Amino acid sequence: MARIKGVDIPNDKQVGTSLTYIYGVGKATAKKVLEAAKIDETKRVKDLSNEELDKIRDEISKYVVEGDLRRDVNMNIKTKMEINCYQGVRHKRGLPVRGQSTRSNARTRKGKGKTVANKKK
Repeated sequence: MARIKGVDIPNDKQVGTSLTYIYGVGKATAKKVLEAAKIDETKRVKDLSNEELDKIRDEISKYVVEGDLRRDVNMNIKTKMEINCYQGVRHKRGLPVRGQSTRSNARTRKGKGKTVANKKK
């Protein structure tokens, strides 16, 4: 397995797909990286030479990915919570942040439903 930015990318997949295993690298970014490194995106990772892997590592190092990106995102959320903006308040309460309905859905954020007594009318 090849390691890029501390992440093992799968050998048996195409390079374009396996780069998306890195946090912060999606399909579009993977395509840009491979174009800049002049590598065919349909090539398998196991068929890459060490020089090609080095080119990919150099191109990805130009982007904010993995630990740095996670830290930035968490710091942004903490800042919003500290200044008590609307999104920060929603993060504090564990509710959906981006305007989704919470009357009947939002179980991912709110957790398992709690039964309320005498709700039936």
